[in-house]
Amino acid sequence: MCAKTTMDEFEALLQESFEIDTPQEGSVVKGKVIAIEAGQAIIDVGYKMEGRVDLKEFANPGEAPSIKVGDEVEVYLRAAENARGEAVISREMARREEAWDRLEKAYASEERVEGAIFGRVKGGFTVDLGGAVAFLPGSQVDVRPVRDAGPLMGLKQPFQILKMDRRRGNIVVSRRAILEESRAEQRAEVIGNLTEGQVVDGVVKNITEYGAFVDLGGVDGLLHVTDMAWRRVNHPSEILSIGETIKVQVIKINKETHRISLGMKQLQDDPWHSVETKYPLESVHTGRVTNITEYGAFVELEPGVEGLVHVSEMSWTKKNVHPGKIVSTSQEVEVMVLEIDSSKRRVSLGLKQTQRNPWEVFAETHPEGTNVEGEVKNITEFGLFIGLSGDIDGMVHLSDLTWEGRGEDVIGDYRKGDVVKAKVLEVDVEKERISLSIKAMDEDPFADAVDGVKRGSVITVEVTKIEDGGIEVEYEGMKSFIRRSDLSRDRADQRPERFSVGDKVDVRVTNVDSKTRKLGLSIKAREIAEEKEAVEQYGSSESGASLGDILGAALKVGSNN
Repeated sequence: MCAKTTMDEFEALLQESFEIDTPQEGSVVKGKVIAIEAGQAIIDVGYKMEGRVDLKEFANPGEAPSIKVGDEVEVYLRAAENARGEAVISREMARREEAWDRLEKAYASEERVEGAIFGRVKGGFTVDLGGAVAFLPGSQVDVRPVRDAGPLMGLKQPFQILKMDRRRGNIVVSRRAILEESRAEQRAEVIGNLTEGQVVDGVVKNITEYGAFVDLGGVDGLLHVTDMAWRRVNHPSEILSIGETIKVQVIKINKETHRISLGMKQLQDDPWHSVETKYPLESVHTGRVTNITEYGAFVELEPGVEGLVHVSEMSWTKKNVHPGKIVSTSQEVEVMVLEIDSSKRRVSLGLKQTQRNPWEVFAETHPEGTNVEGEVKNITEFGLFIGLSGDIDGMVHLSDLTWEGRGEDVIGDYRKGDVVKAKVLEVDVEKERISLSIKAMDEDPFADAVDGVKRGSVITVEVTKIEDGGIEVEYEGMKSFIRRSDLSRDRADQRPERFSVGDKVDVRVTNVDSKTRKLGLSIKAREIAEEKEAVEQYGSSESGASLGDILGAALKVGSNN
């Protein structure tokens, strides 16, 4: 009984000894380097088991292996015995297991880890994290794209683990996150030492269309194009170059976003302070056209002072024309100061005011009644536009085209480009209008014909046409029409057919209308007037004499005379 108990205890102790001393496959064990030969380290892992490991597994990337006989090392026991009776061990796999344990703790606590970039792969780089290999995407190498990663290879530096999966053996790290964090700390420190209004030196790092980024010693500030100079700057590259050291003033600091606005022009005198004294109203100055828009042109009077010449103030004669057809960029022009608003930093300029109003000049040189000659520029439904000196136009209304007939009937005889002569009727400078007359170049035939003829006059006309409603007659080349009711005092004689073409007839003038250029004529009015005159001279019908007696006596007297 006692002997049996002793044997059981011995077996239990022996088994416990085996379990304690015998390393378990698939685990990390400690061993001792007992020899180095043929590029391998021979390691005793206990329980009379030895294994071989290539020396390169003991070297860090880019370094020589540092191991010697007697060193204690941890290795990974892959198998207790191979075909040669040796343990199959790996220092690299031991380091990997150790590294994964360490990295998982760092990832959980969001701590930085140390590693070295040792290779390039598609889309990025490989990083040795002390036994575990991680992937560093190209976008996570630096805060800006890196063209040459050579100086970073093999260099031990901190990384931030972005993602890791032990089962799949994937680790993704970032160097950029570390740089941004340190940069933010540095930025906060630099910003803390800056104050608005402070003048500092900076280096131009980058130039864009809207401005330049200036390095103030660890923190960038934006120098907007409008704050580079008081004058108009089309592109920052006109006055700045990358790498140039410049003096700038801190205009604004946003403590929340850490954005810094800088200015250069603030270090110079503001030219607008003396604009009103240097450019009094109605004074004329020479400037340079800097920009042309649909509504006008900007003219630089001096660096930093620009004025607008509105399209309406560009030309006396060119209306509704794009400013680019009147002036060109960089052209030097003379302008007049029309208005100044210093609070809004605006100057209104005039281009046409530097030249005399062509309508005023025309009015002085071509008073009413002056004869002019010009080319037909345009034909409209109400008249002709004639080109005149001074690049202005005059208009001939339909009613001023001809003395005879209607203007609507003769305007078709004119063509663009025809050179015509006309007389100036009126010049309205304020409304910029010139009225001309072509017919006034000739004497009015109506005026000549009726010269000396007035209402009540008796004239002799010739019958030219017989109509149902009356007769057409002619006097000195002027046509008139006598209505049926005016052909005779007696109704029985109010018959047009009693007249013949070519007959000479005495008629009384009842109206002279110079506007319509017509004479009002009447045979009836002449007869009535003659009767009245006869009665007054030879008696009254009330004395017993008949009208026939009176007229007979009047005719007899007339024949004796």
